[in-house]
Amino acid sequence: MLIRRPPDIPTREITDERLFWGRREWLASVGLGLAGSTVLARVAKAAAARGDDLTPTSYDWVTGYNNFYEFGTGKDDPKRYAGTLRPRPWSVSVEGDVKKPAVYDLDDLFKAMKPEERIYRHRCVEAWSMVAPWLGYPLKDVIKRLEPGPKAKYVEFVTLLDPKQMPGERESVLDWPYVEGLRMDEAMHPLTLLTVGVYGKPLPNQNGAPVRLTVPWKYGFKSGKSIVKIRFVEKQPMNTWQLAAPNEYGFYANVNPTVDHPRWSQAKERPLGQFFKKPTLMFNGYADQVASLYAGMNLRTNF
Repeated sequence: MLIRRPPDIPTREITDERLFWGRREWLASVGLGLAGSTVLARVAKAAAARGDDLTPTSYDWVTGYNNFYEFGTGKDDPKRYAGTLRPRPWSVSVEGDVKKPAVYDLDDLFKAMKPEERIYRHRCVEAWSMVAPWLGYPLKDVIKRLEPGPKAKYVEFVTLLDPKQMPGERESVLDWPYVEGLRMDEAMHPLTLLTVGVYGKPLPNQNGAPVRLTVPWKYGFKSGKSIVKIRFVEKQPMNTWQLAAPNEYGFYANVNPTVDHPRWSQAKERPLGQFFKKPTLMFNGYADQVASLYAGMNLRTNF
């Protein structure tokens, strides 16, 4: 077994001592820091109670196999290179048609709110999936606190633009910064989270630290990471992947196994860490909760 000693570890992979202690204080303030075995036990119990196939994907897979092009296009690039991201201190700018626009310190944005742990499926268009116990704040509660105005029909989310921290942004693979958006009723749905942790720990950099969006009935690219701006707008935002490949990626990105991606089938998926594929579920298994949002819509046209 290879044991990495301090002289063998690159400086970029060593957490700054001030950041380490800051995270510990933040963990205590939001009730994180639970032992991994305790979290796993609670996750397994909750999944069994619902009768769902929500066996948690291992922490190593969840944090080691990611799409986060700001750190490279390879699945292991985010874990390898995301040590350059500085997730504390962090602020989020709130803009647009809203009564309380401001630049908020992340902790102030969630002040007096209690985080919730949610066990969600997460599916990517490349036909792989995972199940993770995310911890975050319902987006609807944050929106209510900010008091959007009558013209706020959509919510736009913008990721950090800083090539020094995010070396993948030096490449022109996408039009930076990364932008995503939700219709207001999607943003206000109880399943939608602003996520700050996973497996009882703060989000690792490669998973979108310190705050990301989690929308479990949509493909993973809708869940913008390392968010620095939330805008309340009247017109539907043009998201990053729509700009990059409009024939392949639409605004809604609802998981729909009956509509194939132009280059592969969406009918089946392979859970990370498993060999066999399984059928992809409509709306990623959340049809009972979210199908009513799209009543009357053509989900082949609105993909």
